Amino acid sequence: MTESAAQATIRTWFIERVPDEIYSGELSVTVDAQEIVVIGEVPAESGDSNASPTERIAAHREHSRAGRIAIARDAETIFGRKVSWGARAGDTHRLYTHLGVPVMTRLRQPERLLLDTLVEGGVARSRSDALAWCVRLVGERESDWLAELHDALAGVRDARSKNPLDRADAS
Repeated sequence: MTESAAQATIRTWFIERVPDEIYSGELSVTVDAQEIVVIGEVPAESGDSNASPTERIAAHREHSRAGRIAIARDAETIFGRKVSWGARAGDTHRLYTHLGVPVMTRLRQPERLLLDTLVEGGVARSRSDALAWCVRLVGERESDWLAELHDALAGVRDARSKNPLDRADAS
């Protein structure tokens, strides 16, 4: 997936500032308009070597809290977005904190009935949860198509940034 210049700047900023004591290996830095999510591998020497991945992640969360908070404060000031953290230990992934941002939508009755069916069937606790479930499902099932769409949009953003009518000297 192609990323925007702002996303690349934010990713580089975190890579340069997050020390190996907090995360080892490559960082995953995901950016949207409200939030930056940083996820990395729990260092091998972090915690008890006999502990389960879940226990290692929990210990890492406590051990790295002060360092992560200091980095997040700087990033939130610079980039104007909340910073959320998570970790990987083997195949286990956990988000420590993350935003749940409300999104308004207008749905016609057939769509509302679909959400209500998911609620009544116990798939979701509310219409909001049902809609989030649907979005996750599309993300999982259509990931290749979404990646292609994201790359195409990056090209559109790049072309728009070169628009000669937006330049100050074009007036």
